[in-house]
Amino acid sequence: MSEENVNAVRAFLDASKRRDMARVVELVDPNVELHGTVGGVGEGRVYRGLAEVIREYDEVDGEAWEERRLEPEGFLDVDDNVVVMFHEFRRGKGSGVELELDTAAIFTMRDGRVARMQGFMDPAAAKRAAGLSE
Repeated sequence: MSEENVNAVRAFLDASKRRDMARVVELVDPNVELHGTVGGVGEGRVYRGLAEVIREYDEVDGEAWEERRLEPEGFLDVDDNVVVMFHEFRRGKGSGVELELDTAAIFTMRDGRVARMQGFMDPAAAKRAAGLSE
């Protein structure tokens, strides 16, 4: 297991949660890509560059969700990828509807920095996409 990659992803998630943009900039490739969540409404979309990625996160969080928490529950290192298993909690803005689900994301690393992110509604699909068996 590449502890460096896992530690970089952990640091990225922590800095993102704290909105520490100076630290986020240190941890992502300048040409970072966010690919829409497989199985989600944004599937097929690609956001390029940190400014575009941040704008997408802010729009998703600000428009639909009053509260959104992503709690990492496991990290799997596969070559240049780190698969993160998440437990998500969301509360709808206005509706107050609460949603809890398990999801995953693959973080592709380049030179110790996050170069690509892809979410998955189905954690098993993320594992398969990274070349892992369930």
